[in-house]
Amino acid sequence: MKSKKSQRNKSQARLAATAFLVIGSFPGGEMLHAQTACGPAPATDAKDLNPVTASPSAPDRITLWNEDNATNQNWMVHAQNTDIVQGQPGFRSPYAGPNSLTPGDNVRQTVSIDLYLGAHLWPGGELYFNPEAYQGYGFASTHGLAAFPNADAYKIGQPIGDVWIPHLFYRQTFGLGGEQEQLSSGSLQLAEKEDISRLTITTGRFAVTDQFDNNAYANDGRNQFMNWVLVNAGAFDYAADALGSTEGISIELNQKDWALRWGGFMVDAVQNGVGYDGHILKAWQDDLEYDRRFSIGKHPGTIRVISWLMEANMGSYDETVNQFNAGTNPTLDLNQTDKYRYAYGFVLNADQEITNDLGVFLRLSYRNGQTPPWAFTDIDHGLSSGAQLQGVAWGRKDDVVGIAGFVDELSDADKNYLEAGGQGLLVGDGKLNYDPEGGLETYYNCKIANHVNVTVDYQFFDNPGYNADRGPVNVFSARLHLEY
Repeated sequence: MKSKKSQRNKSQARLAATAFLVIGSFPGGEMLHAQTACGPAPATDAKDLNPVTASPSAPDRITLWNEDNATNQNWMVHAQNTDIVQGQPGFRSPYAGPNSLTPGDNVRQTVSIDLYLGAHLWPGGELYFNPEAYQGYGFASTHGLAAFPNADAYKIGQPIGDVWIPHLFYRQTFGLGGEQEQLSSGSLQLAEKEDISRLTITTGRFAVTDQFDNNAYANDGRNQFMNWVLVNAGAFDYAADALGSTEGISIELNQKDWALRWGGFMVDAVQNGVGYDGHILKAWQDDLEYDRRFSIGKHPGTIRVISWLMEANMGSYDETVNQFNAGTNPTLDLNQTDKYRYAYGFVLNADQEITNDLGVFLRLSYRNGQTPPWAFTDIDHGLSSGAQLQGVAWGRKDDVVGIAGFVDELSDADKNYLEAGGQGLLVGDGKLNYDPEGGLETYYNCKIANHVNVTVDYQFFDNPGYNADRGPVNVFSARLHLEY
């Protein structure tokens, strides 16, 4: 029988070849230079885009690379490379389990290289394709910390590298008339003028978090905070395979002061897997998000409310522990209690500009916690908050400094399962002296040349894996990011 990885690679190779042929069949435009990486990633929220009045007679700038004053693009190419090295000097560890971070696992690195291609097919229709090469591992093969410190570390590490396809999707936008705004060119966005009032449908392969749970100051692990729970809400168990993407459809209605989006996505057949469950009427996830944009004085802010509901063939914490106590499930195997069950949760996500250089953010998240997390991490209740400051005050306007804290908790059912010796998605020390896992992260992102940024980063973790018997853990990181 062929391995899942072999089947996945062959399938993605066919997708890649097809997409290159489709994109290559459309005429290109004139050359233009690359997007400049200046501190934080370009904001994608509508609140960060300046409304303009479209001029029907204004000529389009048809371009390949992004220019600040580009109006419309027929096609574009972007690329990025991120290299991250993380180290920890060791910590108190009287015992360890299969999913523990160990004191001797001192240095890890990851590398990612992405190519982004986009093309207009017809009015409102766009196709995007993104192959990625990646290499490296997170600490303990991405285990030991529920709030994992490297957002570029996948759950399937590679010692010599691999290629996969995070994005291959079609987007159709229907303008509803009225005032327009300019959308800047980005890795997954062609430069174009669009009606502010619009309906957008996206279908294909992409990440749920491309569109849901965005935040102006904590959403980009390659430019901003690196920790998983500062890039996305910790208890948001969004549909994804072990590499972070899925397939599905989303529909968004955007207005000047608000947006409403819904998404329906496929889920994996097994926890943290790479193959979808074909029982699509019993294995799915629905996500719903409402965004409310506003200003305090002249400073923009956004509040996002997210709810999600998932059905998958999952085990039950309580049933598994009951079987263990009765002696019928001595290994605490969650698969022995598998059946199609529901999981659900909520997220409150907000960001607010305080001054032109300073912004703050907050995320609260909840997962019902009766079944194991299917795709993200072992968190049932999460809180994170922090701030980002640009370096205008010290003459480095393109540099950015950030600081944030977080605290994460388990449900009673999840805690009882780990205390009995069970293994979670990322954590599991064999036994547990429970305490919430908390920590902080601070970073300085320095622009050293056009398209080149270097970041130094420090993260602190108390009670790693929710275990008061172990830690604390100190993680030091360096990140090189190139974007074109």
